[in-house]
Amino acid sequence: MFKGKTLLITGGTGSFGKTVLNRFLDSDVSQIIVFSRDEKKQEDLRIKYANDKLKFIIGDVRDKSAIHNAMRGVDYVFHAAALKQVPSCEFYPIEAVKTNIMGTENVLNAAIENDVKKVIVLSTDKAVYPINAMGISKAMAEKVAIAKSRTLHTNSDTVICCTRYGNVMASRGSVIPLFMDQAINSEPLTVTDPNMTRFLMSLEDSVDLVLHAFKEGTQGDLFVQKSPASTVQDLALAICELTNSSSDVKIIGARHGEKLFESLVSREEMAKALDMERYYRIPADNRDLNYSVYEKDGNQDVNLLDDYTSHNTYRLNINEIKQLLKSLPEVKDYI
Repeated sequence: MFKGKTLLITGGTGSFGKTVLNRFLDSDVSQIIVFSRDEKKQEDLRIKYANDKLKFIIGDVRDKSAIHNAMRGVDYVFHAAALKQVPSCEFYPIEAVKTNIMGTENVLNAAIENDVKKVIVLSTDKAVYPINAMGISKAMAEKVAIAKSRTLHTNSDTVICCTRYGNVMASRGSVIPLFMDQAINSEPLTVTDPNMTRFLMSLEDSVDLVLHAFKEGTQGDLFVQKSPASTVQDLALAICELTNSSSDVKIIGARHGEKLFESLVSREEMAKALDMERYYRIPADNRDLNYSVYEKDGNQDVNLLDDYTSHNTYRLNINEIKQLLKSLPEVKDYI
């Protein structure tokens, strides 16, 4: 499906965008457009790859005209541009609104106006029952994408889908590089809450989900990859053992806006989720504003279901965490 086609990656200089870029460079796609606002990172990628398939465009998804112009002649879009650090979004929530919500709206409008075949919007587990500004803004980005897909006909030239992830290990700003540096420098590993759990998935696994969504997604679908989890304390102890560090674990308390555990699928979504072995596919809610048919008859299935969370998914032990960490290229540099 990608042969001779053009792919645009918003936020293409971030951890996620670069991993998608790496995977597609080896495919028969004809051109990959990296759209981002960081000229230094674009220059680094240009020098690193020196590949004629790559095209770099400086711009911000907040700028309607910039993303519209970049979208001309594009066949597929992976929308990864976002503000994703929980503390910074807590302090500057309007900035999260501008990038994560309005930026997503700009990307989708530009894609529709330029007859892009398919757009995949990147989301996060923090969008489920959000308690922080980052999660709220990503939840709204999902709502914007699903609402936009609802306005498109089934035979529309543009298909809009979402993918929702748990923690992507060793991505920029994640806890694993922090723990690695602390362990190697014999510093205490700063754990917020030892019982806090997080989903664990690799960047390569996350790209598999993107490809699955590109190939299988229909209008308004949301895809979730089933993932194992671990406690933050077990993750810290596994890193200490991997690096042969004698560092202690220091409990510092939960940061502002942090959850004890993350949810990838709400129980309301589980009631309609389709099990695809490795993934869940959650079809769009295509109800309209006429709610009369829902006032008397609820959905009893919801009463019997639980959310899919990092507390009730498969829990990795320390040895399993170590094996998973050893498979990450980002970790091999440390051990």
